[in-house]
Amino acid sequence: MIDGFYTKLLPMKKILLICLGIVFGSSAYANQTCKYQDVDGRIIYANVPIKGAKKLMCFGPDAATSGSAASSRPRAAVPTPADFPRVDGATQKQRDNRRQQILEDELANERKALEQAKQAYAEGEANPEVYRTKDGKTMRNVTKYEEKMQSLRSNVELHEKNIQLLEKELAGIK
Repeated sequence: MIDGFYTKLLPMKKILLICLGIVFGSSAYANQTCKYQDVDGRIIYANVPIKGAKKLMCFGPDAATSGSAASSRPRAAVPTPADFPRVDGATQKQRDNRRQQILEDELANERKALEQAKQAYAEGEANPEVYRTKDGKTMRNVTKYEEKMQSLRSNVELHEKNIQLLEKELAGIK
């Protein structure tokens, strides 16, 4: 009953084409999309070859090798065009110096922020969260204290990480 339903729903030719497409679908084209021009001049983008259409160009990781076995080889570097704008050495040196100065200023600001965060952490640690009960007893609010300390600890860690990244960036310049 079910077999008859599907064969009535889709003609046999369509079922056969779908099966053939699945069976013969090649992984060589899976990561590559190509631009084709058909016989009527229309532009078509597809990841499978189109019979009778002219391949204009391909995109994707395998585009340089068109899916051949040579796809594992690294691609050759594309030379810079002759009319590409260039920067003279003095201008580049000035830009590098400016970048270094900006990074050093940011590093100094992060170090100040780290000291403030450490001070806030120490103050938070010294002042636990407390509340008074109805009968006048003073109790510690452990949950609120832990939340406050986690927030302060995260702030300290953030500034320490920022300092490490800025120092790494500066080391790459010098």
